[in-house]
Amino acid sequence: MYSSWVPRGNYIESNRDDCTVSLIYAVHLKKSGYVFFEYQYVDNNIFFEFFIQNDQCQEMDTTTDKWVKLTDNGEWGSHSVMLKSGTNILYWRTTGILMGSKAVKPVLVKNITIEGVAYTSECFPCKPGTFSNKPGAFNCQVCPRNTYSEKGASECIRCDEDSQFSEEGSSVCMERPPCTTKDYFQIHTPCDEEGKTQIMYKWIEPKICREDLTDAIRLPPSGEKKDCPPCNPGFYNNGSSACHPCPPGTFSDGTKECRPCPAGTEPALGFEYKWWNVLPGNMKTSCFNVGNSKCDGMNGWEVAGDHVQSAAGGSDNDYLILNMHVPGFKPPTSMTGASGSELGRITFVFETLCSADCVLYFMVDINRKSTNVVESWGGTKEKQAYTHIIFKNATFTFTWAFQRTNQGQDNRRFINDMVKIYSITATNAVDGVASSCRACALGSEQSGSSCVPCPPGHYIEKETNQCKECPPDTYLSIHQVYGKEACVPCGPGSKSTQDHSICYSDCFFYHEKENQSFHYDFSNLSSVGSLMNGPSFTSKGTKYFHFFNISLCGHEGKKMALCTNNITDFTVKEMVAGSDDYTNLVGAFVCQSTIIPSESKGFRAALSSQSIILADTFLGVTVETTLQNINIREDMFPASPSQIPDVHFFYKSSTTTTSCINGRSTAVKMRCNPTKPGAGVISVPSRCPAGTCDGCTFYFLWESAEACPLCTQHDYHEIEGACKRGFQETLYVWNDPKWCIKGISLPEKKLSTCETVDFWLKVGAGVGAFTAVLLVALTCYFWKKNQKLEYKYSKLVMTTNSKECELPAADSCAIMEGEDNEEEVVYSNKQSLLGKLKSLTTKEKEDHFESVQLKSSRSPNI
Repeated sequence: MYSSWVPRGNYIESNRDDCTVSLIYAVHLKKSGYVFFEYQYVDNNIFFEFFIQNDQCQEMDTTTDKWVKLTDNGEWGSHSVMLKSGTNILYWRTTGILMGSKAVKPVLVKNITIEGVAYTSECFPCKPGTFSNKPGAFNCQVCPRNTYSEKGASECIRCDEDSQFSEEGSSVCMERPPCTTKDYFQIHTPCDEEGKTQIMYKWIEPKICREDLTDAIRLPPSGEKKDCPPCNPGFYNNGSSACHPCPPGTFSDGTKECRPCPAGTEPALGFEYKWWNVLPGNMKTSCFNVGNSKCDGMNGWEVAGDHVQSAAGGSDNDYLILNMHVPGFKPPTSMTGASGSELGRITFVFETLCSADCVLYFMVDINRKSTNVVESWGGTKEKQAYTHIIFKNATFTFTWAFQRTNQGQDNRRFINDMVKIYSITATNAVDGVASSCRACALGSEQSGSSCVPCPPGHYIEKETNQCKECPPDTYLSIHQVYGKEACVPCGPGSKSTQDHSICYSDCFFYHEKENQSFHYDFSNLSSVGSLMNGPSFTSKGTKYFHFFNISLCGHEGKKMALCTNNITDFTVKEMVAGSDDYTNLVGAFVCQSTIIPSESKGFRAALSSQSIILADTFLGVTVETTLQNINIREDMFPASPSQIPDVHFFYKSSTTTTSCINGRSTAVKMRCNPTKPGAGVISVPSRCPAGTCDGCTFYFLWESAEACPLCTQHDYHEIEGACKRGFQETLYVWNDPKWCIKGISLPEKKLSTCETVDFWLKVGAGVGAFTAVLLVALTCYFWKKNQKLEYKYSKLVMTTNSKECELPAADSCAIMEGEDNEEEVVYSNKQSLLGKLKSLTTKEKEDHFESVQLKSSRSPNI
């Protein structure tokens, strides 16, 4: 199967896949002229360019802006370019970008007109289904319904109206089939004075079926009466058959008459449509088909009591349109002045019942400039609710467009495929009605029950109904302004703006761990960081990249990350968020664009497509890996090589999608890496190369030296130098590796006085030598004295023994056998060691001896 441009009667349709397809036409002009064509280009997932080349395949300078602008859904735009004389080769080229399974909406082109052609070499016969009744006609006309023509016809032939029919531009007539349930539909009439509505059945026009054939069904009888549903909230029935809006300052639930709001309250204005007997006054319906006019003037939607549903239309590929107009949105009186916050929201409950490739589109137009598709749902969808948040006070037109199939066809095989919308609710709508009242702030000088606006960031105190400012680091909830609980605390590491409208980070963060303090300053990373991720390839081989912009802290809550949509140079656009001049611009804390590189499939410049907001609300900053159900798994990124804690920034998006019912969320892990100075490097998990594994939660790792904590006294140490000439230097150096930045500076080197080591070495050596000499001298001296003492002692013993031998003889001088020698020598006048030293050192003339007492074993009487 190959892709190509396909003729569809009075227009030609481009491809629907991610192939590149060109429609080429060559013309030779005798004089300069121009080319003019009409087109429909509503899907920015397909690139549409028109350019001109000469016979040398060189692009002409007349097509400097070759990118064709988008058109509103269902509207035809026009494009014209000057042509030079000579050969001109015209190119209409489309390239679809499919990031999922959903097919893109094709480009439609019709009425191609070229002026400047001097002549033509031949005339061409009209193709079947067309005719020309004038010689030299510029083109052939299409045969009307219930007629046909063959090739080269000058007129159309009518079909047998009783048994045959044909569509516009037919070459043959077809037999009318028997009527079935697919050929009629039912409607509800407006309520009558009795509060009844009638069910009416009608054939789908134009009627092509026959009732007189076998097995054909007949139209059911109309006129069955049923009770009318009650009025919608904010409306009342004053006894007539219609519901009327409540007067200003009053409210009603739709079943009771309107009542004034009590003192200290104001009406909660908006629209709540949940009963569908008639279409509300600010809504309208229509039917549109780009290829024919069969459904022009038909209703695209029909009311059905408790819901409004898609109507039959003229063919299965019709667009069935439902519009709702809201002149503006404004917050409650007590919240007037809050900037950058939610002004209102629109919520609708719906379901789709389809057997083919039906699609429901929800589109938004702001100030009647351009209609953009916000969300779409394909195939059968269970009953569910969708909410779109409004941040700007402007005129809005909300559109629901339903198409049973996008394949070009005129038969009615899928007429039972439908969409049902059960309720549509718009809050804080200008010129809305009230179903209830809410508390408001009263002025200090009250005048009746008049309400006064609270300054930004103030809530209504319950006891006094006076305005009171929210506490620091809290923001005021748009859904509740009554009571202090309306002030919602900001997340960790964040603070609120002065008007308490949102929370943000000032790029400073403090953390304590194991008695150590870490101070972070991310201000040098507060500007937008970018990451080009890829490449990736579509199923048809188109190369593309994911381009992310991250505004880490923003600027006091302002979302600085900007992504552009469907432009050719996404790097040099100087745009301001919220500017009306750039409707394809999105601003957020984190956003993503899909980039088609230059020369990919012949593109000469990089293209940007499918910009989406990943984060528009700041949640907090912490070292923890989990915050508000956002969890950064440990295996998501490589472990940090240091003990410095990683810091995590958490964000979320307030916009929900069918795949992300809670909205998208983003986590940015800030990691200290001294080897990556400046803006550092941003990366995504290797296991999720697109930054997300489920399409709803995105993860980023931002490594930079600027993500290191501020330096403290724990990040350096001192080194003492040698003592030279009585002075010593002390130096201070950073720890290696250095895991900090900025903060305190290294102390200056310190110079202090000191004593040299040589002096004390000399003193120690002198004292040691003197001690050694003294010990040797004393040893010698005492040894000599000891020898003299021994001599004197021996002499004394010898003298004593000689005197004892001269005494009278004893019985025996020897010790008899069996006797013990019990005699002991006892020294008298025993001196201490100190005394002995003194006696040895004292020189006297007389000899001194120690007295010795001999103790005998004999009896003292002997």
